[in-house]
Amino acid sequence: MSGSGLVFSADLAPLRDKVIAVIGYGNQGEAQAKALRDSGLNVIVGNARDEYRSKAERDGFKVYDIPEAAARADVIMLLLPDEVQPGVFKDIESAVGSRGVVLDFASGYNVAFGLIRPPSSWDVVMVAPRMIGAGILELHSRGRGYPVLVGVANDSSGRAWDYALAIAQGIGAIGRPGGAAVKVTFKQEALIDLLDEHTNWPLILASFMAFFDVATEEYGVPPEAVLLEMYASGEMAEVASQMATMGAFEQLRLHSTTSQYGQLSRAFRFYGEVRRIVEDEARQIWLGDFAREWALEQLAGRPKFQALWEAARSLTMARAEEGLFRALSRR
Repeated sequence: MSGSGLVFSADLAPLRDKVIAVIGYGNQGEAQAKALRDSGLNVIVGNARDEYRSKAERDGFKVYDIPEAAARADVIMLLLPDEVQPGVFKDIESAVGSRGVVLDFASGYNVAFGLIRPPSSWDVVMVAPRMIGAGILELHSRGRGYPVLVGVANDSSGRAWDYALAIAQGIGAIGRPGGAAVKVTFKQEALIDLLDEHTNWPLILASFMAFFDVATEEYGVPPEAVLLEMYASGEMAEVASQMATMGAFEQLRLHSTTSQYGQLSRAFRFYGEVRRIVEDEARQIWLGDFAREWALEQLAGRPKFQALWEAARSLTMARAEEGLFRALSRR
């Protein structure tokens, strides 16, 4: 570990004699299972009888129903969607019984907000990649790592941190160029994950919506020109890529001085108002208000979720985007 608190490599020894059950062979499950196997570890898959199970079998894994996989495992990696995990966890807990196991999450959400309460006799760890599954596989093929957040919610054995970091090493996050792990709590991971989804992206979407309406309705700019300027040209993706390489501020030097001045002056001008939004959202997340809101929405059958999608699809901007992307042969 460096003085900055980043962990760059770990020992795989804690996992060498373990049976690792990857529960769920979706986005993260496939990527992490393959990387762990390539690291020489004993990996099985637990999955429902669906197309993901068939894919895991085609990929050469021994695949079992989820309770049986859990019963066979020493390390259980619960890589199903957050909203599915609580129901599945009941079956896992029953299958494991009184044994002590290592339970790994790729997100702190369910443990942080009390939706899953593992037994005190289990080691409960979190290895949360900051990379989508396809990105993990692509980087893994090139021998490169990626950022990951690691945490421990329960250290029954006294070796939970060793297990967490060994998993990070096994999935190729650390121990390779470009990889680093940062230690956080489950709740801190859940906070920043949700806060990104509740502030950065919604503010960008809201900005696009307002930008489009003002430019087209009040100034008569063709919709196609507005969409291309905002993101459809791919320039925004390139800027984001440069942010990841150079940093949010240093990449500004790649822009004209007019652009640099406009971005910096307005960023500082808007900061106070945006900070108030971020503080309010962070408070709601930390206190569990959002977790309760989302749980109730799911129990009700997701009516608001569906209404929001309908509202988004009905926007003039969405219809214009559909036409532009068809004209550009992207759909």
